[in-house]
Amino acid sequence: MMEAGWSGLLRKRGSPQQATFLELFFDLSFVFVIERIARRVTEQLARPGVAESWLALPAAGKTLLLLMPLTWVWTTTAWTTARMDPRRLPVQVMVIVTMFGVLIMSAALPTAFRGGGLAFAVPYVVLQVGRFVVVKAMLPGHELQDRVTRELVWFALTGILWIAGALTHDGARVLLWVAAAAGDFLSARFGWPVPKLGRSRATVWAAAGEHLADRYRQFLLIALGESVLGIALAYTSGLYDVASTAAFVIGFVTTVLLWRIYFYRAGQILADAIAASKDPSHLGRVAAFTHWIMILGIIITAIGYELVIPQPLGHTLPAWAAVILGGPALYVAGRAHFEYVVFARVSRPRIIGVLILVLAAPLMVLIPPLLAALTAMLVLTGIAATDAARARGKPLEAPSPPK
Repeated sequence: MMEAGWSGLLRKRGSPQQATFLELFFDLSFVFVIERIARRVTEQLARPGVAESWLALPAAGKTLLLLMPLTWVWTTTAWTTARMDPRRLPVQVMVIVTMFGVLIMSAALPTAFRGGGLAFAVPYVVLQVGRFVVVKAMLPGHELQDRVTRELVWFALTGILWIAGALTHDGARVLLWVAAAAGDFLSARFGWPVPKLGRSRATVWAAAGEHLADRYRQFLLIALGESVLGIALAYTSGLYDVASTAAFVIGFVTTVLLWRIYFYRAGQILADAIAASKDPSHLGRVAAFTHWIMILGIIITAIGYELVIPQPLGHTLPAWAAVILGGPALYVAGRAHFEYVVFARVSRPRIIGVLILVLAAPLMVLIPPLLAALTAMLVLTGIAATDAARARGKPLEAPSPPK
């Protein structure tokens, strides 16, 4: 009888692995999330009197810290819909409620480190703890119960830190929220260890690798789409002069290059690599981590162009240089790690590209922002051109994940 109760809520073996319309609808809320994060960081880096030094970066870093709990909401929702059938009403209600909570958290972003701490932290804790309480109630007697219990315990523990941080101020809030974010990440990394239950050895990647690979690709495309939106909005608010137009073109070409570099082979066959791996759970975890590195790199790159397009000429501020070249460097580093996940190797152009971007960043303060952006674009162009040259006339490479 218990099996009859939960069997209709779980995905059937052999069911289509493509994302459902509900999941795509849920992802739309993260367009707003990324836009709010990017706008807030751009405002902080452009603030007169602060942007002239490296002191703007810690303020921007605090805002980017808030991206982690939001991405955890997306991740746990993706895990839920990978296990449970999104066509069932209880699952649909859970996803829609989560979407509403994400919008509340996003609205609280600008004031999260001031008076809006509770408006950000409470929805996060309610969503994360509430989700696993509901799933646990939906699946009585199922083998997933132990795993759900582990996750529930850890999200409840870190939830205390999130709420405590919201009740404090200034440095104490930052420290508590950093500890909470670290707890969320490390507990997942080590399998949510709980006394008597131990830790989880398998993940949903082993059972739904194709579905989750598709979901992470879609989220990365959302980040690229928001990048295009941000660049276009920055251009439409300008004077449409030659320099701003050149910055807009460079920003658009850079976004296209990021897309091309991702999807050149490795981005297309992640699901095949997971299926070929002897440890799909571990490979899936690492692949997910590399995607978040790349997504963060895309967001930082977009922030750089939102700074450059309105002010393409003049002096490149130190914090601006760090963003304009640091975003692409982070993206390429994540993509290099992703290549290792799929092929057990890293191509030399990606390593060289990261080194050039990192070493060139301090020199960018000597040239206008437009030329700094052009430098980043040329490095990405070199990587993409090398990929295209290597692929010409050769059969498509099959995945060969590390052993």
